[in-house]
Amino acid sequence: MAKIKNLLKKRIVVLDGATGTELQMRGMPKGACPEKWCLKNPKLLSQVHRDYLAAGSDIVYTCTFGANRYKLAEYGVKDIRGTNRRLAQIAKKAVGNKALVAGDIGPTGKFIEPFGPLAFDEAVNAFKEQVKGLIDGGVDLFVIETMIDVQEARAALIAVKELTAKFTMVTMTFEQDGRTLNGTDPLTALITLQSLGADAVGCNCSAGPKEMLKFIASLTPYAKVPLVAKPNAGIPKLVDGKTIFDMPPKVFASYAKRFAKLGVCFIGGCCGTTPEHIVNLKQNLKGAKPAKSKRSAISALSSARDNIVLEKRKNIALVGECINPTGRKALQAELCQGKTTIIRQLAKEQERRGADILDVNVGAPGIDEVTMMKNTVNLLSVATSLPLVIDSPNIKAVETALRVYPGRALINSISAEKEKIEKLLPVAAKYGAMFILLPLGFKGIPKTFQERKKNVEYVWAKAKKLGIQKEDIIIDGLVMAISSLKKAAIETIKTVAWSMKTFKCNTIAGLSNVSFGLPQRSVLNSTFLEILKKNGLSLVIANPIRITKGYSKKAADVLLNRDKDAARYIAHFSKQPKQELKSELRDLSAKEKVCKAILEGNREDIVSFVKELLSIGVSAKDIVYKSMIPSINKVGDFFDQKKYFLPQLIASAEAMKAAFHFLEPRLQEKGGEKIKKTVVILATVKGDIHDIGKNIVALMLKNHGFDVVDLGHDVDPKKIISEIKRHKSPIVGLSALMTTTMVSMKDVINEAKRQKLSCRFMAGGAVITPDYAKSIGAKYSADGVSAVKVAKCLS
Repeated sequence: MAKIKNLLKKRIVVLDGATGTELQMRGMPKGACPEKWCLKNPKLLSQVHRDYLAAGSDIVYTCTFGANRYKLAEYGVKDIRGTNRRLAQIAKKAVGNKALVAGDIGPTGKFIEPFGPLAFDEAVNAFKEQVKGLIDGGVDLFVIETMIDVQEARAALIAVKELTAKFTMVTMTFEQDGRTLNGTDPLTALITLQSLGADAVGCNCSAGPKEMLKFIASLTPYAKVPLVAKPNAGIPKLVDGKTIFDMPPKVFASYAKRFAKLGVCFIGGCCGTTPEHIVNLKQNLKGAKPAKSKRSAISALSSARDNIVLEKRKNIALVGECINPTGRKALQAELCQGKTTIIRQLAKEQERRGADILDVNVGAPGIDEVTMMKNTVNLLSVATSLPLVIDSPNIKAVETALRVYPGRALINSISAEKEKIEKLLPVAAKYGAMFILLPLGFKGIPKTFQERKKNVEYVWAKAKKLGIQKEDIIIDGLVMAISSLKKAAIETIKTVAWSMKTFKCNTIAGLSNVSFGLPQRSVLNSTFLEILKKNGLSLVIANPIRITKGYSKKAADVLLNRDKDAARYIAHFSKQPKQELKSELRDLSAKEKVCKAILEGNREDIVSFVKELLSIGVSAKDIVYKSMIPSINKVGDFFDQKKYFLPQLIASAEAMKAAFHFLEPRLQEKGGEKIKKTVVILATVKGDIHDIGKNIVALMLKNHGFDVVDLGHDVDPKKIISEIKRHKSPIVGLSALMTTTMVSMKDVINEAKRQKLSCRFMAGGAVITPDYAKSIGAKYSADGVSAVKVAKCLS
């Protein structure tokens, strides 16, 4: 840590360039496991490290990008810790004390909960195996790179931080639209990762330097840690069967000072870059000084797909309060059954009505709150893009939720009570969560502002010892009912005004308490909100479905204790009728329920909705073609329009799958029309073990009635040809994520042509372009949605 901080005082730190392409140029065969091959050829790997050292790299990466249990298992490697240790030792020996060595951690190739089947802590433990080996090998720092899933980046970062205090960089990979495959934008990733303890954050492998400048620029105003940039040498092209990156070293290096001006302190190269690129980069950075971060803290929350920055907002942020079983018998009953249908509905409706953040409280008698909170957080991480407030007095439930939440959450709340200070405050610090400071003390609820002020100052004194800053805290004005405490609103106003104007901290207030026991509560609530706004309120906890705007002089008189016993207010409003809300689902037809379930990815309830349609005489065929297919097509449109991202796409596809599985026997019943299915053979090509994208394509195609034959990953061309012969005129989908394996696609297509087989090809994957697909005789597919469209055209 000291060495890195000293380096940053002197100059911008230069990282190394690509390792894989350098190894291939020195003899590593296509499709080989780099880690396994390097252990058999340590001299060649050492030379790569030394070449980057000679080129001017201050830090070189170990050749352990894929050295986790899941990827190494594909090559029969079981000694994860030993493999990482030996590869780290090779790097350390190669550069000696002339450069630092970063232990390189890449993706597992699997989606982690809540976006996939791999349990979060199982992923953390897998990364810990790798981390332990790299520590054994003597690495100076860690780099977690090429992450497309912020949740996987979190798992890797937690694994490092729970084992060592070494400096850790995290870099994400973004698509051309500025989001990861899972829909995370650069700023959202930054807020999540720097709060969790990353010592530097940035991006790598996303694109060439020109495109990456835009991503970095979005981070600069909000970064409290140094920024990292490791762009590719342009976009890969296939020339004479070989993958070529066409950006010359001098052109690549010409962007160096532009990155430096944006605050990048660590810079190197990714795919296609060579020691020559690093030589030019080093030369162009002469005289450039690393910029200091513009801030040391930030008041911001994030989900997996969005964020909210609370500083200098023009409007008060609205925290939706509806996901709370208090006073909601239907929600209480559902929570006791372990169901989440109403929670999903409430989240969607609050988001639609303008909530910026969602409060999540699942405490009810007779339930396992720890498990229920975790399940609810996982559900909402997919169902909504709004950041979450973890609301529970159960410290274990809060900690469990913070560990798995793929963003930066807000804790509701931490008071001056001993247990909260000793147990919950350290949890907030560990996971980088913001928290609501509830100014309660040891003696119960403080009625006056002065008592609340003392409690705030006490919690703050404890918090700053853990590295927590004022920007991480939101002070609760502590709203009490004016029907029982006449000056309650006045004391809240004083607390909010002092917290914002003197103490310089964000503030929050729950509106509903103030009007308890009085008629036309919405009038009092809206008036109270207007008064608090003028006194510096930052956030409000309220029901977005019922919240109203406006100011009433009669209500203000009650709030400010100018209407004795609220007599005038009660006389005026007591006879006005209350408005009642209708159940959202109750107002929908059976068909609308099925469509809504697919649009929202509601796997839990869709079968019961389908049964309801069947019970009123709708045929299985009509349900599929008139309700389900149009709905999943709409999901595809939302995905194309960037309204939906991968998690929502998968959830909707899974809901469709559940419904189709239930209906399929009825579609094939005697006398029923048998659906003719086009066969689609899918395969990730030889040498490539990345199959997440291909699996998503398979799921989407199945849901659109195609008969999918999934051959898996690292598939030999002979097996693909054999399967083509087994099926009548199939469509063949080929996938590749690596520039080194994409050439195998051409081999398969050429062999099919040579044998004059009747089939049609489509190709996709991160490295595949429309031009490349066309050049090898295939239709291009960018993702699961476009794969369906292409397959329909080819049918």
